[in-house]
Amino acid sequence: MSTPRINPALGRKILVTGASGYVGGRLVGQLLTEGFLVRVMVRNQNKMLGYPWVNEVEIAVADATNYGQTLDALKGVHTAFYLLHSIGVGSNFEELEEQMARNFAKAAEAAGVSQIVYLGGIANDKKISQHLESRVQAGRALATGSVPVMELRAGIIIGSGSASFEMLRHLTHRLPIMTTPKWVSNRTQPIAIRDVLWYLSHAAALEKPIDQVFDIGGPAVITYADMMQMFAKISGLRKRWIIKVPVLSPALSSLWIGLVTPVPTSLARPLVGSLISEVVADPAKSIAGVIPNPPDGLLDIPHAIEYALSKVDNNQVESRWSDATLPTAPWQKAQSDPSWAGETSYNDTQEIVTDVSTESLWASVEQIGGSNGWYGSGHLWFLRGLVDRTFGGVGLRRGRRDPKKLRVGDSLDFWRVEECQENSHLKLYAEMILPGKAWLDFHIDEVLVDGKKLRKISQIASFQPRGLGGQLYWFGVAPFHIFVFPSMLKNLVREAAKKDKQ
Repeated sequence: MSTPRINPALGRKILVTGASGYVGGRLVGQLLTEGFLVRVMVRNQNKMLGYPWVNEVEIAVADATNYGQTLDALKGVHTAFYLLHSIGVGSNFEELEEQMARNFAKAAEAAGVSQIVYLGGIANDKKISQHLESRVQAGRALATGSVPVMELRAGIIIGSGSASFEMLRHLTHRLPIMTTPKWVSNRTQPIAIRDVLWYLSHAAALEKPIDQVFDIGGPAVITYADMMQMFAKISGLRKRWIIKVPVLSPALSSLWIGLVTPVPTSLARPLVGSLISEVVADPAKSIAGVIPNPPDGLLDIPHAIEYALSKVDNNQVESRWSDATLPTAPWQKAQSDPSWAGETSYNDTQEIVTDVSTESLWASVEQIGGSNGWYGSGHLWFLRGLVDRTFGGVGLRRGRRDPKKLRVGDSLDFWRVEECQENSHLKLYAEMILPGKAWLDFHIDEVLVDGKKLRKISQIASFQPRGLGGQLYWFGVAPFHIFVFPSMLKNLVREAAKKDKQ
């Protein structure tokens, strides 16, 4: 393991929570570049294995709802970044966010932390949404302790992989004509992810702790409708027809967004709800007197969009909204409950012995899902994804971060990468709504057949049912497995053989 880099001028240890999330995953790399000693606080250590900086940080395994674990993670820390959110986990996400924040503030005080930095949302409009109100309440809960809290409030963050960015991008790209609620005329002040990271990383280097709320926004204020037109123009699309109607409630809008974009309804609902507010920075809360703007100025909206789209087009998305898991979602809570995870397990195993090279087999395995598809039975996969989206799940539209490479923790349609050992093993955990726990495994092994070295590729779909409903589910979908799994592996091997010939 390499030695973490330390900034000798500061000598500070920085804790980053939410390191597997969209902002946190990028902030860690930024802090390391600037020479800080970084510790990340995560619930699952294995999720960090795919990040390029994993050997340069300390890893503290802790759940923010557990005081003892959080206290241990905060010991010896100078500045703690609080980047945890419970958006999309159900109707009680405000209570959960406040509970976590209070717990964190108490633990930070006991650990002797000097500064908490919190990234919240701009909330200056009198019409404040439930989502924005929860962010404000989390900030107040963090301030209940004695540790100074520097709260940076932002609106829409423009960057490849941002949930708000992807929602607006896909709406613009897929719908030349849109009927939208009146909120499309509301004003917003987007900010580039580059500039958010500038402010956050500089907050770690302040000489003295700051106990204050700041609004951070880009250089321009724009309506959501104008921003969608900007997306279209930069993408080379025709001007979008946006028809405003008074009857589309946030609930109806989120259902539509859940079907049209990769953002699931459960996450779209609070995001859309927050659009009822005008999200414009208050000049009285300017951060300029504490942290100056970047030397080349704040990135304007067109350049921020162009930069983000170029990252998507070149498969250089560092982190994505879907990187963060939501274990408190109702179906995820049921899946992780050990009280019912007993001996019952159903498996569908397919195996093929082939002379195709290990490297080509692995390339085909690693490229599964997303726009690459699932090697056949596309209509059945589409139908299963549609059913999942209909009931509030993530569905297939979530896609994948990179079309060729996977890392532990990546979301992959309605799966999550649990293990990824190059040229050997890929294990996917199902995040679709299920009455149980499900995995899809691929193993590649060398075997000796009549003195000749060949490769055996195994594909194992396994399911641990929850009660009678889970068992009925498995036997109900078993007939579809006959069409899906055997052909899936055959097509995968066939695709790998083509790679061998290239």
